[in-house]
Formats: sequence, structure tokens, C-alpha cells
Amino acid sequence: MATQLVDEPHAPSSPDAAAGAPPPRRTPVAALPEVRWAALATLAFVLALPLDLAGAPGWAWGPLYAVCYAAGGWEPALAGLVALRERTLDVDLLMVVAALGAAGIGQFLDGGLLIVIFATSGALEALATRRTADSVRGLLDLAPATARRLAPDGTEHRVDVAELTVGDVVLVRPGERLPADGAVTDGASDVDQATITGEPLPAPKRPGDPVFAGTLNGTGALRVRVERDAGDSVIARIVALVEEASETKAPTQLFIEKVEQRYSVGVVVATLALFAVPLALGAPFTETLLRAMTFMIVASPCAVVLATMPPLLSAIANAGRHGVLVKSAVVMERIGEVDRVALDKTGTLTEGAPRLAAVHVVGPVPGRPARAAAGATGAAGAEAEAAPTGPAGVSPADAALALAAAAEQPSEHPLARAVVAAARARGLALEPAHDFDSAPGSGVRAQVAGQRVRVGSPAATLGEAADGRAPSGPAPSGVSQGGVPPVGTPTAAVPPAGVSPVSADPPGAAEARQVAEAHRMVAAEQEAGRTAVVLTVADRPVAVLAVEDRTRAGAGDAVAALRHLTGAEPALLTGDNERAAHRLAADTGITDVRADLLPQDKVAAVRGWQEAGHRVLVVGDGVNDAPALAAAHSGLAMGRAGSDLALETADAVVVRDELGTVPAVVALSRRARRVVRQNLVIAAVCIGALVIWDLAGHLPLPLGVAGHEGSTVLVGLNGLRLLREAQWGRGMTGREG
Repeated sequence: MATQLVDEPHAPSSPDAAAGAPPPRRTPVAALPEVRWAALATLAFVLALPLDLAGAPGWAWGPLYAVCYAAGGWEPALAGLVALRERTLDVDLLMVVAALGAAGIGQFLDGGLLIVIFATSGALEALATRRTADSVRGLLDLAPATARRLAPDGTEHRVDVAELTVGDVVLVRPGERLPADGAVTDGASDVDQATITGEPLPAPKRPGDPVFAGTLNGTGALRVRVERDAGDSVIARIVALVEEASETKAPTQLFIEKVEQRYSVGVVVATLALFAVPLALGAPFTETLLRAMTFMIVASPCAVVLATMPPLLSAIANAGRHGVLVKSAVVMERIGEVDRVALDKTGTLTEGAPRLAAVHVVGPVPGRPARAAAGATGAAGAEAEAAPTGPAGVSPADAALALAAAAEQPSEHPLARAVVAAARARGLALEPAHDFDSAPGSGVRAQVAGQRVRVGSPAATLGEAADGRAPSGPAPSGVSQGGVPPVGTPTAAVPPAGVSPVSADPPGAAEARQVAEAHRMVAAEQEAGRTAVVLTVADRPVAVLAVEDRTRAGAGDAVAALRHLTGAEPALLTGDNERAAHRLAADTGITDVRADLLPQDKVAAVRGWQEAGHRVLVVGDGVNDAPALAAAHSGLAMGRAGSDLALETADAVVVRDELGTVPAVVALSRRARRVVRQNLVIAAVCIGALVIWDLAGHLPLPLGVAGHEGSTVLVGLNGLRLLREAQWGRGMTGREG
């Protein structure tokens, strides 16, 4: 896969050109009415509490409690009354009735506290919902609001993007974002389309190549023919997919609401029946009221609620200590249900940034670079091709790297930054570059220490044979027709740095060997899934530099652990090319590979598995992963490099980008689910026994309270076991027990 190096982008040519991602939309917290009412209720309660506890007269704290009740309770009361008109008993209304009942018997503090807790919970839920909506809407800001539409006579007209129609031609200058999906009709550039495809490097664009709205143009000007309306662009469809997929989770919420309503109705009806029926049959009022009150206490769902929440909240806290933020107890429970895992490539299984992997010297390296700092070793993971030590104690590989980095210094291309970073990590002194020039798709040229240096793609530097075809003309002695030394030809045929070619060679034979060796190295690196860059000096190949997006540490172990947990083969879903995807899959042990995917293709794959009965966990980091994260049964986002939309859409966030935490949190969730089931059995047995005792016999109120609270404490302590460090450690290897 040939990849080029380019110059740094020019400044945007217009004020509205977006050289970078637009600032995310954020609705102010105070703009939400739920937050304002909850804040007022809390303030009134905080002011009334010390006065009440200090024994102040009622006129001092009574109005404050009234404000607290009104501010925090009017909205759920109204919602409950509306639901009651529709013959639905809402839990919100029961909460307000309970608070008013507490106030009716003089327990103003208890009722106020109930109001504050409920109002605060509603405000937090509203804030989380609005943040997600902001993130989804903010995605549309990636595409500029206006575009330069070209008239048939070539004149430019600034128009709103919404006015563009299919067939229009727009001009996109260097550093601007593309306004619409379309195809390049003229020009050449490199376009950063990571938001759409997840590719770590800018993609070269030529006439006929497709481009997407919201992607960032590089150093060249492009003319693009619009092929989709603004509402049908890939970026707009991503928004629609996220919203649609998020709504598919609504049935689960509806089921929970139905259960809550039925339980509330059942408790109210049973309590009224226990009070009214015996009273109508002549039972004593006090005894009947006491029995009904006891029933309400022992039948209350405190133990059931604690059966679920402490285990899940303890698991959430444990995961949070280890760098995984799970957004809710519902999410923690759902993660343990997954039976299939799909992982993104760039930024998830890989680090998401190119690094120099190897330097292969194929010819004499001019110059004698010195070390900038004694003792500097290593090149950010690069392994230099073994070669004899050159002049001044610098190996040919280091000398070649110094030349390439010197020429690349003025460039801001990701590959250029990787080369320069590797040279600096090795402590190499870099000569200044003069007469710097770059061309999209070709690379860079510069004068370095009096040498004409070029760094670029194999296609641009080696010519027609870069794609594997034989060079034209007869092959020189010792070189096969395909441009590669015949089998058995020693690689030492390439003379080391500072050594002249053997004089007996015919003219051009040494250069032909260098070209052939460069072809061989390029082919080998591309076959391995790396990006090959060729360094030439005076138009003769000197070295081949290999750059790669390194696999994250522990990726293979994490994949194996997920395979063990789910019993299914993890899948790789990526917008990158087949060769790079299969290389990473081979490194991590993945056999199910799906490459060259757009966001909607990832969603289709996830939905296909789910239609087949699987519960899918998607792990990703980019905007292009957000629809799949939303469509999946559960979604985990990588936190450090993750996009705002991915972080908002995902159910959980891996803060430290440690892949080993993914199987750990799945295993922890499954243990939490087992503890929940244990607690539900304990709670059901205790509640059932106490209710039967109260109905069939005479359960003293103190004993009923003790039994009820005892079962509550028991299930709570059982859930707190998941806070222990050992519960997390077992999940790192995929063990559930």
C-alpha cells in the first residue's frame, strides 16, 4: 500500500473554513428546567434542615419546606396525574403521595429528603440525555455551513450547503472541510477522513475518487462534483443511525416501567384491601390498621431494590478504580449478557498513531551525521536494518533516517511526524532543509547538506515498478527481469555506506541493484501490512522506511480472553484496507475480518448478528464507530483518543485505553448478575415468609421491621463483596468464577 508524505496544511482561506474539528455543542447546565427546579428544592431543604433540627419555630422552617416540596414535586406530581388520567399508576405520583403523607403526620424532614433525592435524580437523567443529544447534533457541525459553488464559467458563489444539489461542482481549498459527499473532478490532495472510515492516515485523492462531507482537505485544492444531498450524506446518515439505534433500546425501558407500575398498583390495592375488608367485617380499627401498616412495611421492595443495586454499583465502583467508567447499573448488567464481540482496528486494537517500524538500507548513504546526545538509543520501537557501522560511528540506517527526517522536518503529515520523532528519539542531529517542496501523492523534496533528498511513496520515487511490474528495458547483470535479484543472490550485493561499487560491474548495474532491492523491501513491507516510504538521494534509492500503526500491548491476550468468555470468535470491523486488517488480525489471533467498511456497513454487521440471536459487544473509538456502538447490545469506547460522539454513545468508557480491561469488565458483570440472582432469592424468601406470617398469623410490628431490615442488610452486604480487588483480577484473564 503506497502512502505519500505531504507538506503541512495551509491556513484556511476563509474565516469559516474549518481546519480542525468544530468545538462540541454543550447545552449549559442551568438551561435545563429540571436542573433549576432540583437546585431550588435542594437549596430550600438545606436552609430548612438546620432550623428544623435546632428546634426553631415552625414559621422559620415551614415555608422553606413548602418551597422544597413545590419546586421538586410539582413536575412529577403533574406527570403522575396525567398518567392517572390515562389509567396508569405512575411511580412518580406514589413518591409525591408518600412525601405528602410524611408531611401529614409531621415528618416534614423525611418527606423533604425524599423530594430532593427524586428531583436530583431526574435532573441528572435530563442532563445525561441532553449531553447525548448535543453530541449527536454536534456531529453535523463537521460539515461546513457554506460552500463555494462553481458556475459553468468558473466563477465562485458562496452558498449554503443545504442549497447544493446533485451535479453541482464545489471548490475545496487547502485546510477546509468538504461540504458534501461527491467525487473529485480536478485536483490532487490528501484528505483526512478518519471521522468516516477510521483510517489513521490521510487518503490520497485524485479525479474520480469519492470524498465525504465533513472530512478535512490537506494541501491541495479539489474540485468536487456533488453526488448526494446534504441530508443524505454519510455524516448525516451517521446521525440518523445513532438516533435510530438508540431508540431500539426503548422496549427495555418500557418493560421496566410496566413492572414498576404493576408492583405499585399491587401494593396499594393489597394494603387498602387489608385495611378495608376486615374493617367492613367488624374487625377492630386499631388492629386492622396495624396489620395493614405491617403488611405495607414487609411487602415494600427495599430488599428487592438492594438485591439489584449494591452488586451492580459495587461492580461499577470496582471497574471505575481500574479505568473503566460504566454509565449505569443497567449497563453493567447488560455487558454480562454479551455472547459476541466486535472490535474496531485503528485506535482500539492499535494505538492510532503511526510509528517508524524499520529502516532498510539499499544503497550508499552520503553524509556523516553525529549524535545529538550521547547514549540515545531506540527509535520509538523502530528496528534498524543490520548494517556495518558507517563513518563517525553512525550506522547506515541511522544516517538514512537522519537524512529522511531532515527533509521531513517542515511537514505536518502523520508519516513525516513519525519519521522525525524516531530520529529525535535516537538522538540524531538533523541538518536544516532548504528549498522544501511537497506534492500530494508524491512526498517531499528538499536540499539537505547539499544533497537533493526526496522522501515519498514507492510509486512516486521508484516509478512504474512500484506496483510490482517489471521495469522496462533489459535487466542488468545479476538482476532478474522482474526487478528483484534472482533467488540465491546475496543481499550483500548492495554495497555498504561509504564503499564504492565494484568497478568490474557494467555501467548502471549498482543502481539497478539498489532499485531492485528497494522494490523487494517495499513489497515485503506492504505484504506485512506496513506503509513503505522510499528515501532517495540524487534520484537514487538509499533506504526504505517502514511505518506502522502499532498493535496495542496485550491486544492478543484480550482477544483470547474475550473468545474464552463468549465462546465465539471476536470479529474485526474496520474501515481500513484488507491487507492492514489481515495483518493486525494475524497479530492478535482474530480470524473473522471485515475491512473497507463504512459506518453503515458496521451497523449492518452488528444487526445481522443480533437478528441471528446474538448479543453483541462493540469496542471502538471514532465517530465512524458511534452508530455501531449505539446499535449494539452494549458498547465500549476507548477514552483517551475517543471522539465525543463515541464517548457519549457508548455504554462504558475504557479511560486508560487498556484492552485487558474489556474482558475484565465483562467477567465482572457476569459475577454481578449471579450475585443479583442470589439476592433476589434471599429477598423473595424473606418477604414471602414475612407476608405469610402477617396474613396467616400475627406478626408483631417490631419483628416485621426487624425481619424486613435484616433481609435488606443481608442482601446489601452480599452485593458489597464485588468491591474486593480479587473480583477484578480474575476477569483480566477471562475467568468468571
